[in-house]
Amino acid sequence: MKYALIGCGRIATNHIKAVVNNKDNLEFVAVCDVIPDAMETLLAKHDLDKNESIERFTDYKEMIKEHPDLDLVAIATPSGNHAEIALYLIDNGINVIIEKPMAMSMSDADEIVRRSAVKGVKVSVCHQNRFNVAVQELRQALEAGRFGKISHGSINVRWNRNKNYYDQASWRGKWATDGGCLFNQCIHGIDLLRWMMGDEVEEVYGVTKRQFHDYIEAEDIGMAVVKFKNGAVGTIEGTVNVYPKNLEESLYLFGEKGTVKIGGTSTNNIDVWDFSDESDEDNSNKGLKEATSNVYGNGHTSLYKDVIDSVLNNRKPYIDAVSGRNAVEMILAVYKSASTGMPVKLPLTDVASTDFSGRFD
Repeated sequence: MKYALIGCGRIATNHIKAVVNNKDNLEFVAVCDVIPDAMETLLAKHDLDKNESIERFTDYKEMIKEHPDLDLVAIATPSGNHAEIALYLIDNGINVIIEKPMAMSMSDADEIVRRSAVKGVKVSVCHQNRFNVAVQELRQALEAGRFGKISHGSINVRWNRNKNYYDQASWRGKWATDGGCLFNQCIHGIDLLRWMMGDEVEEVYGVTKRQFHDYIEAEDIGMAVVKFKNGAVGTIEGTVNVYPKNLEESLYLFGEKGTVKIGGTSTNNIDVWDFSDESDEDNSNKGLKEATSNVYGNGHTSLYKDVIDSVLNNRKPYIDAVSGRNAVEMILAVYKSASTGMPVKLPLTDVASTDFSGRFD
């Protein structure tokens, strides 16, 4: 399958690793970034800078014009233009992998879902932590009914991002191009919580603040209570205010017959694994730790493998456009609730991150 990458920033190295790890099924045709040096730096990091078969472009539309036969393109640009690029690729019949968040508005997210269905192309969103070993073990236990009735669950993303981080890229922390910590750092955990708790949300009540980062536009802490339609309750804590460095990203799930805590810096370890029907097989999960080279984990390779298979076998990707849309909806619901002081009913329509511009000024 002919492949291209758009965007060569911080997360792009994980995409290149995934391409290399799936090289038997992918032909790396082109790379695109508005900054030429960014392309060369990224390719050199993976010993691909001397590979003349990988064409360089600074305009993604020009790249598509030159390579209309592309089968799969990944979008790893600043968040604010994910949707615009994705819709252009979809309209050109190209399968898409989109970095999180899929979009910054419900109208764009819903349009990606709608138009990809009409065009018959596959869209997958990089909520790659779903492929973490610990998360997969939890999901299997949940689908097997081992928890019984779910009482409640929580996601806690307790990280650190300092001024140096925001100074590295002018788009970070801005309502139009990034949002705050919920959209950028915490969306993976929010996706996991909604997915594990049954996906169908009734109501969200949220609070957001900008406590320490007065040089960004959006929030540096967000908290929320989520009422799910199945009767379960979820809580969200997301922040970049932890001193002096990343502390944890932990997911808890509490049921009548089971309790699990997944911890580590990126939901990659099993800290608690207790079930009423415990067997010897459960011992391998107690204390499980998956080594990761960074907070993004190892899931991109598995995500790429799944998307390739979904294209070849014409099936829905494991993490599809609806999944990406649902994560966006959760965050925009928190933003809307925080701005009004009132609970917000789902589904959401016509809400965008830019609706909250100036909130903390």
